[in-house]
Amino acid sequence: MDQTISENLIQVKKESGGIAIITINRPKSLNSLTRAMMVDLAKAFKDMDSDESVQVVIFTGSGRSFCSGVDLTAAESVFKGDVKDPETDPVIQMERLRKPIIGAINGFAITAGFELALACDILVASRGAKFMDTHARFGIFPSWGLSQKLSRIIGANKAREVSLTSMPLTADVAGKLGFVNHVVEEGEALKKAKEIAEAIIKNEQGMVLRIKSVINDGLKLDLGHALTLEKERAHAYYSGMTKEQFKKMQEFIAGRGSKKPTSKL
Repeated sequence: MDQTISENLIQVKKESGGIAIITINRPKSLNSLTRAMMVDLAKAFKDMDSDESVQVVIFTGSGRSFCSGVDLTAAESVFKGDVKDPETDPVIQMERLRKPIIGAINGFAITAGFELALACDILVASRGAKFMDTHARFGIFPSWGLSQKLSRIIGANKAREVSLTSMPLTADVAGKLGFVNHVVEEGEALKKAKEIAEAIIKNEQGMVLRIKSVINDGLKLDLGHALTLEKERAHAYYSGMTKEQFKKMQEFIAGRGSKKPTSKL
């Protein structure tokens, strides 16, 4: 099933088995974002949250770029628009999405594109992918989280270098720093993302959502408070379970145990 938005610039494809693929489709402009595209991208992610047929979302770009950032020819409409409205903010909608988001990064992920990648839960990048923060180069103040998220993933010193120099972070280096989960050959990012999505879908989906939530919410806290959060949610979960639910858990575990182990990620 294909659903197209904003003159085909944001594409949503729902595949059988619970995978949805959201694609930025403006390859002639290296998938740079207009205000209308940002609004439609936010709507696409918001719709995924309530769509019961979708369990995992893959986010990618068409052509030789994931996203080259904001279309600077329309910068005023982007930066002076209703930027505080969470309903039209794609990063906020990505952060609110309860389901896992896997970024399949091909080519450039520049500035806003870098921030969209940072909003994914898992990243697969082609070997030629490059992440660049050009906020300082063009006099743009970051507002989608790059100044805060990147340092928490790759360390403050490396993040400062990436942002203050506007030099590219290659896929190989990003992988070594723990920002990118998997670096694959050109043209293989979407395939690898689907393999990861399928592995996630084989698990108990209610718990997938709970674990994503507790990890992401815990990252906003210091370790002590994050451990307390985990304990509180675990207690609430088990306290609310019925005997029938415990029985189903045992049956699910027994069924999984009888299957051959899958290949490693």
